[in-house]
Amino acid sequence: MIRAVAILCFWGISILIVGPPLVFYAALTGNANPLYHAATRVGRFGVLLVGVRIEVRGREHLQPGRNYIFMSNHVSNLDPPVLLPVIPGRCSVLVKKELFRTPIFGTGMRLGDLVPVDREHREAAIESIHAATRVLQKGLHMVIYPEGTRSPDGRLLPFKKGPFHLAMDSGVPVVPVTLLGTYESWPKTRFALRPGTATVVFHPPIDPRQFADRDELMAAVRDTIASVLPPERR
Repeated sequence: MIRAVAILCFWGISILIVGPPLVFYAALTGNANPLYHAATRVGRFGVLLVGVRIEVRGREHLQPGRNYIFMSNHVSNLDPPVLLPVIPGRCSVLVKKELFRTPIFGTGMRLGDLVPVDREHREAAIESIHAATRVLQKGLHMVIYPEGTRSPDGRLLPFKKGPFHLAMDSGVPVVPVTLLGTYESWPKTRFALRPGTATVVFHPPIDPRQFADRDELMAAVRDTIASVLPPERR
């Protein structure tokens, strides 16, 4: 429990210290890169601070200079601060719209081109896909958790359809990502955080144009993410 409190305090204090000046700079100049890099470094350092090591496999599959849609399994609050810092380049993320109401944090997310998601209303969900398409056209990556929420037991949940509409419409390659070890360190059902090793596995990119429809693409991405999970979590 001490580790969980420590990481939350570290993140919260860091946001209060570095957030306002970098948000102001981003608003003044239109350049959100320093804000993004500071946020990912704070996230990563917090993970390391509580004894969670990060290992990366398969980064050689990523071609420098091009953007991707990264789709990952989601089992822990550690997933974003583990994954985002190891992706080369700047990323956007689909985020629950409620988080955009948070002072400083919400403003920073808007300036950083993060995309709000409203799961309750179909029209708003469609607009989120359009907003994500515009972000991809800027050359940023998108990071999406197609399950839509954290799995309570580590097993893959059913995938939402929206991310695959985005991939089919944009034609941007999808990189399936498997996260291992974050569930053991900090699952959804436990507040206590344990040290361990978080492993990020980047699989080869998948070209959505090679699939006849969204469902075929979804099945391919799901099978790839599941391929290195323990059998009981596929």
